[in-house]
Amino acid sequence: MTFRHRSLPGVAMLAATAIAWGGMFPVLKPLLSILDPITLTLIRFGLATPILVALLLVIEGRRALAFDGRALRLWWLGTLGFAGFGLLLVIGLRMTQPQHAAVMPALMPLITVIITAIRSRSLPAGRGLFAVLVGLAGVVLVATAGHPAVLLQGSVGGGEALVLAGATCWVLYTLGAAGFPGWSGLRYTTLTLMLGTMTIVGVEILALATGHAAIPDRAALGRAAPGMAYMVLAASVMGFLFWNAGMRALGPRMGVLFINLVPVTAFAIALIGGQIPSPWEVAGVALVIAALMLNSFGGGRTVPAAPGRAAG
Repeated sequence: MTFRHRSLPGVAMLAATAIAWGGMFPVLKPLLSILDPITLTLIRFGLATPILVALLLVIEGRRALAFDGRALRLWWLGTLGFAGFGLLLVIGLRMTQPQHAAVMPALMPLITVIITAIRSRSLPAGRGLFAVLVGLAGVVLVATAGHPAVLLQGSVGGGEALVLAGATCWVLYTLGAAGFPGWSGLRYTTLTLMLGTMTIVGVEILALATGHAAIPDRAALGRAAPGMAYMVLAASVMGFLFWNAGMRALGPRMGVLFINLVPVTAFAIALIGGQIPSPWEVAGVALVIAALMLNSFGGGRTVPAAPGRAAG
C-alpha cells in the first residue's frame, strides 16, 4: 500500500478527532450548569475506562492489563493526564468561553518545545522560540480582546491560564509515554486512565466531604446524559483511538497540524450559535495556527507520536 493510500485513513481519523475535541468545549460548558467539575470529570473518565479495558482485552488479551512492576509511574502519569488535564480543563472552562478554552490545546506542540528546552537546559532553536512567542501572543489576543493590559487587573485570563496549565499536564503525560517502548497506544492510554481515574475518585470523595461536589440526582443525570454520551464516546474513546492511529499513519510532524482544527471548530460552533468573534479573536487564533505551522514545517520540535497521544 502506498503512503498516499495509507495517509487517507490517517487524515480522516485525525480530522474527525480534532473536530470532536473542538466540539467538546461547547458541550462541556452547559454540562457545568448541571454537574460540578469534579463529578463531571469522574463520570466522563469513569465511563470511558471500562470501554477501553474491554477493547484492550479483545485486541491484546489479558496480559496487556499487567503493570509490569511500574504501577506507581503509570499512576503518576495518569494523574497528570486525566486528573490534572481533565479537572483543570473543566474548572478553567467555567471561567471563560468555550472557544477561548479551545485555543489552548493548539499550543501543546509549542509547550513541548518549552519543556524540552527546560529538560535539556538549552534554549530552543531561534525558529522554535519565535513560534512559541507568536503562539503566546495569539492566546493573549484571544483572552484579552486585544487589550493585554487587563491581564494585570486579574479580570480576565484566569480560565485560560487554568486550561493552559491543564494542557501542560497533558504534554507531560504524552512525553512520559516514551518510557514505555513496545507498548501500544491503547495499552498505555487504558492503564494510565484506570489509575488516573482512581485519583479523581479520591478528589471526589474529598470534595464531597468538604461541600465542593454533590452527588447528582436522577433528573440531573438525565439532563446531562446526551452531553456525557458525547464526552465519553466521541471526545474520549474515539478521540484516543483515532488520534493514536492517525498519528502513526501520518507521523508527528504532519499529524500534529490537525490540532489546529480544535479552536477552528469551537469558533465555528460559536458562530453558528450567533456569537460573532471579534477581529482580535480571529487574529489571535490565526497567530496560534501560524505558530504551530511554523514550528512543524520549520524544523521545530513537535509533540512525538508517543502512545496515548490525545487531547482530552
